[in-house]
Amino acid sequence: MTTNDHAGSLPASGQVPGVLTRLRPDRIVARVAGRLRSGPWSVDALALTAIVMALVVLGLVMSFSASIVDAAEVGDPFIVFKRQASWAAIGVPAYLLVAATHHRVWQRLSWGIIAVALIGLFLVLVPGIGVTRQGATRWIGLGPVLFQPSELAKLGSLLWLADVLRRKRPRDGEPFELRHLLLPAMPLLAVEALLVMFEPDLGTTVLLAMIVGLVLFVEGLPLRWYAAGVAMVGALGALAAIQAPYRLARLTGWLDPEADPLGSGFQLLQSLYALGSGGVFGLGLGAGRGKWNYVPNPETDFVFAVIGEELGLVGAGVVLLLFGALLWVGMRIARGAPSPYARTVAWVITAWIVGQGLLNIATVTGLLPITGVTLPMVSVGGSSLVSTLVGLGILAAIARPTASEVVALPGVDARP
Repeated sequence: MTTNDHAGSLPASGQVPGVLTRLRPDRIVARVAGRLRSGPWSVDALALTAIVMALVVLGLVMSFSASIVDAAEVGDPFIVFKRQASWAAIGVPAYLLVAATHHRVWQRLSWGIIAVALIGLFLVLVPGIGVTRQGATRWIGLGPVLFQPSELAKLGSLLWLADVLRRKRPRDGEPFELRHLLLPAMPLLAVEALLVMFEPDLGTTVLLAMIVGLVLFVEGLPLRWYAAGVAMVGALGALAAIQAPYRLARLTGWLDPEADPLGSGFQLLQSLYALGSGGVFGLGLGAGRGKWNYVPNPETDFVFAVIGEELGLVGAGVVLLLFGALLWVGMRIARGAPSPYARTVAWVITAWIVGQGLLNIATVTGLLPITGVTLPMVSVGGSSLVSTLVGLGILAAIARPTASEVVALPGVDARP
């Protein structure tokens, strides 16, 4: 079975993250409202916000529908929904606050974010600190809350590398020297990949490599070097798959799932059965049969299969349209970005989230081997939801360059 942000971690009671009980809703609302009045919202920022909220709402609906069977076994059919709703109650205000903050703030915060992410990736591997679920140690437990540092590493890698390259960018408009591109990127990726593979988590390693590669691509890495990097990552991924029996089983199950329908091919076949049985309009919300111990991890890795079964081709098409709209709006924001740094961040955030979504859909539909990558904002997972919403909040902030209120931090470089 695949593992994910909260797979196999259903608590025995209906607890939600304890930190939420200490939050003051009135203060949160006042803070958000004050920031939202800080400057005008462009059409692109409003469009992005509408798309994001639609995906979050869809994720909350499907978190309940897809998880109700497994959650009922622990005595509370609402437990997964309540937990995801609690994280959304953190993530949505975070999105709005970040969107109302000038994007240059992240030039400074990126160093702290990547430091926290790397420390977290190391602490996950320390016995007694890391939390193990289904054979993978990917989480740090803070009371009832599970935090996945690799999700923060995705955002931190993007912001930090974009800032480092901003500082190295030639002033005369000349292209980067190759060493200036590769020296900060390759050591970062090597350290992160090593730590994440020890968890182990091949899917997140691939995503981290994709994010670093996208930053280098946008900054002008020659195509021959980019192609060589993609080939190297593919070769290393194949080697990792061959060396681990469960990864090799995923590969063979993808190539010929019917050869072992109750073993290596079970996940993909059940996913395809669920998608096919939905037809055009679906069986109806909540009426899916695959989540009854057939489709694996129905609320996380394979939530798109549940959508296809219950909402049909129409529902699956809406998901694709939403990610397509996110791509289009993100490209508009990147093209209109006010600085090279903002342009790089906007392009890569857009490509990262849309690319992760397409990767998940491709694995669910059998176009690619199963990687354990979740569907952004739709799959259940708290740290994934919050980090994704913060990233999209930065994208919205870039679309609001005329905001009148700029949050000043010591050391923030105002240069583009």
